[in-house]
Amino acid sequence: MNPEARTSVTPVPAIVPREQHVISRKNISKAALRVLYRLHDAGYDAFLVGGAVRDLLLGGHPKDFDVATNATPDEVKKLFRNCRLIGRRFRLAHVVFGPEIIEVATFRGTGEEEGGEGDRHIVDGLIVRDNVWGTIEEDAVRRDFRVNALYYDISDFSVRDYVGGMQDLENRVLHLIGDPAKRYREDPVRMLRAARLAAKLGFTIDRKASAPFEELGPLLCDAAPARLFDESLKMFLAGNGLKSFRMLEQCGLLKFLFPATARALKRGDEALRSLIEQGLANTDQRIAEGKSVTPAFLFAVLLWGEVRDLAHGWMAKGVDGNEAWARAAAHVVGEQCQRVAIPRRFTLTMEEIWSLQPRFEQIQRKRVFRLMAHPRFRAAFDFLLLRAAESPAIRELGQWWAHAQQLPQEVLAAALPAGTAAPAGAAATAAPRKRRRRKPAGKSGSA
Repeated sequence: MNPEARTSVTPVPAIVPREQHVISRKNISKAALRVLYRLHDAGYDAFLVGGAVRDLLLGGHPKDFDVATNATPDEVKKLFRNCRLIGRRFRLAHVVFGPEIIEVATFRGTGEEEGGEGDRHIVDGLIVRDNVWGTIEEDAVRRDFRVNALYYDISDFSVRDYVGGMQDLENRVLHLIGDPAKRYREDPVRMLRAARLAAKLGFTIDRKASAPFEELGPLLCDAAPARLFDESLKMFLAGNGLKSFRMLEQCGLLKFLFPATARALKRGDEALRSLIEQGLANTDQRIAEGKSVTPAFLFAVLLWGEVRDLAHGWMAKGVDGNEAWARAAAHVVGEQCQRVAIPRRFTLTMEEIWSLQPRFEQIQRKRVFRLMAHPRFRAAFDFLLLRAAESPAIRELGQWWAHAQQLPQEVLAAALPAGTAAPAGAAATAAPRKRRRRKPAGKSGSA
């Protein structure tokens, strides 16, 4: 059957038997198998679905396993004591096995036929609540991309393909199911998912699926900022950050998600592009090595160009250096949080990383040791190293601090008389901190 035709309510499935696909239960989490088997034994249909099936067919190792069934959320809850129901927009069952959560979704319906169970609410084309239950055929055509509409049947270990997902896996292309413009209006975040999946899988995006990006991209401004924060983490902190960033730029979507970053890059600052891409590459490397990463450092990298330019602009107008950096950080963070709801615990760290950058240029004994003792010193120093492409002076500054950290404390102290100037070429970008005036001895501060 022509995959383009498999978008009706009752598509005919292509069933791939066990001997013709590579999925093995050895690669499926035990928790997911327990959920699948218990649903099946209770008389319900039970399928592994979505990204897990896609990745298993591509030879990958999924971290998350989602289940689709004809059991309603309440019926799922009755089967599992370790189950909790979540969501209002999309009612789901989460079955908890220690740190692992298996998400169980009831087959979604189209809502076009009478007798559909559940409710759906659409405002201006945007789905704000969608809990209409249906059949597996309806569920397949309600999913976003063909490669995400593949179902692994626990009853006979076959794979069911209702919309041509197997062909897309073979051709390494992403097709959206249904009319792209309508699907993006229903949920604008699907545009970001297209870019993220294409970057992760190394697929191309079908021309029809990418054509509405420029026209409908502004709809992302109306998406929930908290949801865009979660989507940003999936893009940049899953090991494919650099590819995702480049795909966002290629698709013209970066300006809708990180407008300050897009503006700064549009000014043609190649040093900034180098900083961002190296920061993303380093993050991908740390994730590949199983090391910890923090969203704060990554967002500090993405927004640095705008913060730096604003701070320098205010200082050129005579604003005190510390005040200029504080204003710039507050302005950029405030604007960005209207799009992506970055939690305060991360924005505080970002602001500290930025504010410490001018202090690296103050090579004086007390200030050097005070900076080294700062809890954000390591993150700020790593950030300084990323800035090496900005100028030879910044590169020299990074080398000086790298060497200083290798010296014993007494050796470094001896090499730093109180009046030592910054390394050659390093110009100060912030005014020196004002000393606190000490109170006369013997006087109390209380009345």
